[in-house]
Amino acid sequence: MLIKNGLIINPASAESYKADLLIEDGFIADIGVNLTPSDNEEVIDAGGLTIAPGLIDTHVHFRDPGFTYKETLHTGALAAAKGGFTSVICMANTSPVVDNTEVLDDILNRSKSEAVRIYQAASVSRSLKGEEMTDMAALKEAGACGFTDDGIPLKNAAFLYHALETAKELDVPVSLHEEDPAFIKNNGINHGTVSEQLGIYGSPSIAEESLVARDCLLALRSGAHTVIQHISSGRSVELVRMFKAMGANLHAEATPHHFTLTDEAVLRYGTLAKMNPPLRKEEDRLAIIKGLADGTIDLIATDHAPHSREEKERSITAAPSGIIGLETSLALGITSLVRPGHLTLMQLLEKMTVNPADLYHLPAGRIQKGAAADLVVFDPEEHWIPEQYVSMSSNSPFTGWDLYGKVKMTVCKGDIVYQD
Repeated sequence: MLIKNGLIINPASAESYKADLLIEDGFIADIGVNLTPSDNEEVIDAGGLTIAPGLIDTHVHFRDPGFTYKETLHTGALAAAKGGFTSVICMANTSPVVDNTEVLDDILNRSKSEAVRIYQAASVSRSLKGEEMTDMAALKEAGACGFTDDGIPLKNAAFLYHALETAKELDVPVSLHEEDPAFIKNNGINHGTVSEQLGIYGSPSIAEESLVARDCLLALRSGAHTVIQHISSGRSVELVRMFKAMGANLHAEATPHHFTLTDEAVLRYGTLAKMNPPLRKEEDRLAIIKGLADGTIDLIATDHAPHSREEKERSITAAPSGIIGLETSLALGITSLVRPGHLTLMQLLEKMTVNPADLYHLPAGRIQKGAAADLVVFDPEEHWIPEQYVSMSSNSPFTGWDLYGKVKMTVCKGDIVYQD
């Protein structure tokens, strides 16, 4: 395959230039101007389009095994490909939990036939109970790329510190869901004026901030690569910034919904704007954007969390938290961050490609000779409106939005896995 005339953006080298890309046997064989195709070579004209490394999402829920009425490995992979993602990392809160090598092997073996690269994080604790540590060494040996009890906070600080020390020895990251349930009466909705209008208490930002403060200190003391997942509070951003300056190996994820929406969205979209941690105030949203701009937040992840229509049609307190995000992530980054001038397109792509690749030691995230041919081809200026999804679920507040940045083609391992 020869992709011609595209504008290549390569965040790993901070370079952008017009060139052709020759792909052979799943790898980038050559990069140059006016490359000549060989006989029977498929030629794709990417004139006017941008070519970047395939996007990488460090935080998705494909619900497989156990909840496949919401999503499967197959439908999740299709949603990822449509969104320009060539690598995703699935969370461990499946049923059964990914706390042993048998479950891990099953997922990884079934993932081999899918359109994109599916990686799997294992749980830190057995059965997500926060009491007994998994055999992290065996799980890493079996292919786990990191560890997380995402969805449930690790309340025992000493337990987590031991896990971080182990992760440091294994050179794998630990990702943390930071919500202390002791502060929360109704999850998924920020405690504030909106929750008061709804007649509920909600989830105050201190529920997140208290654990972030603790875990930033544990990260500093352990030296482990520690990821603060789906950061939602401006104070949490400040804590990460401060402890990074002290030398902690800290990373932070920002989701498109947290840098685009505030808790006011709950009044308009109801349960479609309910997620953990919740959408917070405008000052929190702006603090997240500032953290993205100055590098405090180095990852953009969707926390793609599918739920059935029936589940989301329950009352605001009964419906599960979470929204889908893979098919709108790049466009929301361009619409909410790049077009208003908060980030350059290079900065946005850095947080969606090379940064996650380097953190998780993935063979992706770069455009260079010999690198894997994992690419997204998109038009950053094209306007579109999300209306239908290839995900099994459609629980998104962004349906019907005016967005910019349209994925035209996704290439993974040298094969076209999505084409608009």
